[in-house]
Amino acid sequence: MKRLQGKVAVVTGGNSGIGLASAQRLKEEGAKVAITGRSQKTLDEAVKLLGNDILAFQSDVSKAGDIEKVYEAVAKKFGKIDILFANAGVAKFVPVTAVTEEHYDELFDINSKGAYFTIQKALPYLNDGASIILNTSVVSHLGIPIGSVYAATKAAMRSLTRSFAGALAERNIRVNAVAPGPIETPIFGRTGLSKEEMDGFAADAITKVPMKRFGKSEEVASAVAFLASSDASYITGVELSVDGGMGQI
Repeated sequence: MKRLQGKVAVVTGGNSGIGLASAQRLKEEGAKVAITGRSQKTLDEAVKLLGNDILAFQSDVSKAGDIEKVYEAVAKKFGKIDILFANAGVAKFVPVTAVTEEHYDELFDINSKGAYFTIQKALPYLNDGASIILNTSVVSHLGIPIGSVYAATKAAMRSLTRSFAGALAERNIRVNAVAPGPIETPIFGRTGLSKEEMDGFAADAITKVPMKRFGKSEEVASAVAFLASSDASYITGVELSVDGGMGQI
């Protein structure tokens, strides 16, 4: 029997990259899966890949009303939720001297506030014993001159992991995080950097990864599936690094 047979999973930002790979892995493990994303085009492409039994919702995690509508629809179709992967996020990089209020607010609204209310609004729809997973990042432990705001949002999410883990322990709901290092995903094309800047950033990142390569979305998805399963039944409040050793060695 598959590890997640009969479970219901929601993956925010499940239309591309780590979210899409995780949705696919959770489905392969037996879960019924719903995904969200802001782009209808990439949602449609994700459904083609994952299959028509996937629920897909155009939704913006920075808007609490959008999130609640998703949970209502999932509950109506699949029942209560067992796995929640709060994955939706944006990564944009600028020097500290170029950070604007708009840049700051956008990243915190989507990454930090989005994660907070993705979890809070889910609580009435979660089964006791559910698993919640946040997508943080190795950058919250490093000094990234061009990613100060992005790193701060991920540090906030690491703190949320601990706080929600403590708050939900009485319901036996486990709350953990995966912290990816450099991963080959479409998000690298939406950072706001030029191709030359991105190439330089990527080359520099690889020098800091002991395994000397970028990771794959599927490698993060494996960690998500583990934390979602009963194999991680005595694990809560942790941040599992999937970073080739970048933040560890």
